[in-house]
Amino acid sequence: MKATTSVQMSQQLHLTPQLLQSIRLLQLDAQQLQMEITRVLEQNPMLELDEENATVAADGENDAADADSAGLETAAFDELPEPSMWDVPSAGWSGEGEDRMQRIAEPGSSDPFVRVLERLSLELDPKSLEIAGFWLEHCDDAGYLDGDHSALLLRACARFDVAAERIEAIRQHLLHGEPAGLAARDAGECLRAQLAALPSPCAGRPLAARILEHCLAELAAHDHAAIARRLEAEAGDVAEAVGLILSLQPRPAQAEADPADAGYVIPDVVVWHGGGQWRVALNPATAPKLNVNAGYERALAQAGDGEGAGRLRELLQEARWLTRGLSMRYDTLLRTAKVIVERQAAFLERGDEAMAPLTLKEVADAIGMHESTVSRITSGKYVQTPRGTFELKHFFAVRLEGASVSGAAVRAMVRRLIESEPASRPLADDAIAALLARQGVNIARRTVAKYREQLSIAPARERRRGAVPPTPALASAG
Repeated sequence: MKATTSVQMSQQLHLTPQLLQSIRLLQLDAQQLQMEITRVLEQNPMLELDEENATVAADGENDAADADSAGLETAAFDELPEPSMWDVPSAGWSGEGEDRMQRIAEPGSSDPFVRVLERLSLELDPKSLEIAGFWLEHCDDAGYLDGDHSALLLRACARFDVAAERIEAIRQHLLHGEPAGLAARDAGECLRAQLAALPSPCAGRPLAARILEHCLAELAAHDHAAIARRLEAEAGDVAEAVGLILSLQPRPAQAEADPADAGYVIPDVVVWHGGGQWRVALNPATAPKLNVNAGYERALAQAGDGEGAGRLRELLQEARWLTRGLSMRYDTLLRTAKVIVERQAAFLERGDEAMAPLTLKEVADAIGMHESTVSRITSGKYVQTPRGTFELKHFFAVRLEGASVSGAAVRAMVRRLIESEPASRPLADDAIAALLARQGVNIARRTVAKYREQLSIAPARERRRGAVPPTPALASAG
């Protein structure tokens, strides 16, 4: 056998400890991040919490300054291009941004109405916020209006010198906000708002809405047979719908009083409309910033190679890696959120029917990163917007085959058409497909059926027995 020598070239990916830590920090949610920071602060004396500047600069200048002072090279995360169309508050949260960010609800707030107003301060202008406060002032401990609605409306018009339509729109914003049902005129209105807020799919919701609309007396008397007769529904369907209604919270203010039990999410990113454009900022409550203790760092530099200095230098290096990893996380999260809000601005303005097709790859290309990075930074991260609080992954929508709109938008169109159909002449799936075709959305009848089933809406032949009550739309109060 003849011995031969050959040379082969190959590429291998070696993940450094710093990169591994950065990847791990990207995928932590807010609670996990807080636990991680608490742990490292206890274990590493070289680190300290920056109380004055709790978050990262939107333009990355603070990150670069930290990197220079730590003697590290600027990471690729810090070199990403900045979209020129955005006007994002800097790390100091100056001006309007600072005032709004300081009003994010603290977990320790005990007054439920104060917590609601703190969240609304991120969505409403000062005048609208005062009007929201007026409605909450006239709510009882359960969250219902404690006076005649018409009289309160007239009083608010005189007090704020604002049209009744805007005053009522803000009440509707409260009614369909978080928690749903606040400032309701009665139990029926409160429960209908909560029913509409339930996520889809939700079995029994259409019939439950009809019960709340037409059979409150029978519901209070637990007379399921009377409900079935009046609505021409099956006894089993009535039992399911009543069970859904009983799962709602008839005292919405009490649900707000204990945010831990209510399962509230603290947003990682806050979005609001100001100065004629959408603005994006990190929530300081979920973006704590760590610094290397300058005093300890100087002392270590002067200590030479004495006993124990080696371990302290290891802790110093670990501290630098962690501060850099946090900066990368915040910078990546902010850039990703800005691209998402830019692409989904129409959804924020007009709702589900304006949800644009968007993929992980499109966002990754826009910020110069890999799809896996975008997937990590959007998992378990939430954004608070005037339209509600959503996980960042909510904004990714698949393009409908053969159309320029997303499946989420078409599903919302199907819901709107069914909600506005005549009670005695419900629309069949093929009729809905034809109506959508007139709007330039060409989809098959089976696709309509799929979306209708996802929305927990019965076929036309079953809807003919009664109208499907429309889901109240969130009123714009800006």
